[in-house]
Amino acid sequence: MHTERQQEIIETALELINEKGIQGLTIKNLSKKLGITEPAIYRHFENKIQILIAVLDMLKSNTSKIFESERNSSEPAVDKIGRLFEKHFHSFAQKPSLASVIFSEEIFRNEEKLISKISEVIEHNNQTLLAILKEGQQKDEIRTDIDAGHLVVFIMGTLRLFVKKWQFAGFAFNLEKEGTQLVQAVKLLISKK
Repeated sequence: MHTERQQEIIETALELINEKGIQGLTIKNLSKKLGITEPAIYRHFENKIQILIAVLDMLKSNTSKIFESERNSSEPAVDKIGRLFEKHFHSFAQKPSLASVIFSEEIFRNEEKLISKISEVIEHNNQTLLAILKEGQQKDEIRTDIDAGHLVVFIMGTLRLFVKKWQFAGFAFNLEKEGTQLVQAVKLLISKK
């Protein structure tokens, strides 16, 4: 659990990444934006990497809740997957900086701790989605002519590409509204016919 000040630093770091990219996330920029001294930040976080790890921990917690709530739902697998998309679109629309972090490859390059942390997030989400898909295949809700592992790649890749398009468009379109149409297409593609 983070202190109130640590949470404020994390939120501000997200804003800076969203506004200026990862290169804009510096202790100096953070201190200016927060209106505190650089040493004050170091009292809460050892360095920039520790701040990014805290951001990824927050992201892992948020996405885990989304995936686990759907995994434990009694709804058909196709509906669970549709809601996974909808909940992610809502989360990103509310806080676009989260998309900037999770889909920003330059953050992780050459930093083993960050690569490890994001790998944890991705692997947990992939395994949960895989379980949903396999259950749906067993219940004859999800097509079985495609391996469930390949469907995971298809679904996660679709989500990622769609959110990246939204980012590249400068968040100019309504992610949730446009995402509804994408969700219907994904459901159609993975459903047992």
